[in-house]
Amino acid sequence: MLEDEVIPSELRIARDELATEVPEYGYASERPAHTMAYLQPVIRGLISPIKAGTRVLDLGCGNGAMCKWLAEEGCHVVGVDPSAEGIERARKRGLPNARFEVGLASPDLMAKLGEAPFDLVISTEVVEHLYAPREWAACAFSALGPGGSLVCSTPYHGYVKNVLLAVTGKLDQHFTVLWDGGHIKFWSPRTLSMLLEEAGFGQMVWRGAGRLPMVWMSMVMRGTKPRVE
Repeated sequence: MLEDEVIPSELRIARDELATEVPEYGYASERPAHTMAYLQPVIRGLISPIKAGTRVLDLGCGNGAMCKWLAEEGCHVVGVDPSAEGIERARKRGLPNARFEVGLASPDLMAKLGEAPFDLVISTEVVEHLYAPREWAACAFSALGPGGSLVCSTPYHGYVKNVLLAVTGKLDQHFTVLWDGGHIKFWSPRTLSMLLEEAGFGQMVWRGAGRLPMVWMSMVMRGTKPRVE
């Protein structure tokens, strides 16, 4: 990418407006996404035991379905999503110990929220939609207290699965190129680990979720913020 000083100011403005424009995802109801059925058991395994009073930030909370589960487990939950429609539906749940705000996973998110550091950041099926995933990872890292964990999920990509998609003629369907706001990044365990390590996370653990091994629907990864930075 060209350095800002050699880009005319009017082009920089247009570029920045394009980069920050977020299409409305569209939430027709409060029903959980179909992904929750296979993600929740894996996430539970990575964060158990879930202690009452755990402070959780859900980055990309959508309509609040994951927040509902965590609130029912006794967690104090803050959900953030760029979709105003999703946040409206999340608020309608009337969850105790839960707060929902429209916002992005940006460097200044914690200052905007005015919240103390969290024990856990959850972000499911989000990072594949992001133009700037490093900002998302940095936001998650800064939102956690020392020893806190990020648990995130994204569609799984591996050699065997991708070959099968190609052989069966389903690559076009899988890559969702005609979906406005759809998937623009395709992560493997290796590349997602690299992203999180670059942000400062350690002790990476990942699990496959949904379908058979090697052709999982998604992968769920946990990274931990060091206690001493």
